Amino acid sequence: MFARLPAALGLLALLTTPALAAPTRDFPTEAAPVLADRFPQVPVAFPGGVKAWRDVTYQQLPGYRPQALDIYVPATKGPHPLVLYIHGGGWMAGHTRHSGAFADWPKVLAALAAEGFTVASLEYRLSGEAKFPAQLQDANAALRFLRGHAAQYAIDPARVALWGGSAGGHLTALTALTCKNTALDPAAGADACVQGAVTWYGVYDFAGMNATPDGNSAGARLLGCDGPCSADKLRSVSPVAYIDAKAPPFLLIHGEEDKTVPVAQSHLGEAALKAAGVPVTAIYIPHVDHSFIGRTPAETHAASMQALNATFDFFHRVLKVPAPGGTGK
Repeated sequence: MFARLPAALGLLALLTTPALAAPTRDFPTEAAPVLADRFPQVPVAFPGGVKAWRDVTYQQLPGYRPQALDIYVPATKGPHPLVLYIHGGGWMAGHTRHSGAFADWPKVLAALAAEGFTVASLEYRLSGEAKFPAQLQDANAALRFLRGHAAQYAIDPARVALWGGSAGGHLTALTALTCKNTALDPAAGADACVQGAVTWYGVYDFAGMNATPDGNSAGARLLGCDGPCSADKLRSVSPVAYIDAKAPPFLLIHGEEDKTVPVAQSHLGEAALKAAGVPVTAIYIPHVDHSFIGRTPAETHAASMQALNATFDFFHRVLKVPAPGGTGK
């Protein structure tokens, strides 16, 4: 009985001691609800002094998650030309940090930034989230955001180029070719146009994609067709429908054995661009499937490097940035 006394006295003391006052908690507020992402933006360091900001929100539409960019900025003061990369994935998958067989895509984008470009990688609404032309509108919104924050990310808004593969190649071509088209994007009337575009195995004519083994089911999902898509719908999403003499220079690269996006798509795009008098270069890589996948790992690597080097050189040329070593290309 006496052994329990100290514990009982301790409990009595706890019950009779006045409670300590809780600290006063105080945080800033604003006059209206705050939807902006205030999580600290800490840049990631890459070789060559490049700094990259992850998941920068460029657009926040009601009913959708915030949409983001990764932005890579060179070490030098600038302003630098801007390259916007648009990922592939059949318009229904993918993210800002992948491309084909490249093992480390952020490292590739950072390497381009180290050569004198601000580089951004776009997250857009996928076909399961929104139907076309939402994806084009997202690309335009990202360009507006980047031009509007030119000082923050050392961007020259008068020198801008686009780059994408597969579905991203399609969106790259369409974004470059529909500048100021308010029928597809009501906000586009005051937009500035881009100065160059690179498409890797991109889609140029959706009607031609109906001959693929799956009947272009990914495209039908993008358009929201119930059954076969109408000719008008297919034309509305096809870059060839918008090609004219005002288009910027293009570089098209495609594997000749592509089973996902037939090489005929780039042939169509090349022919239409040439017919309109647009400067265009096309590279067709033999024995290579979609994503530049070759018959062996060595072929995949060689094709990927051929495409990448041609792409970097194109940006140096059309955006007027001296190539490494000052040789110019």
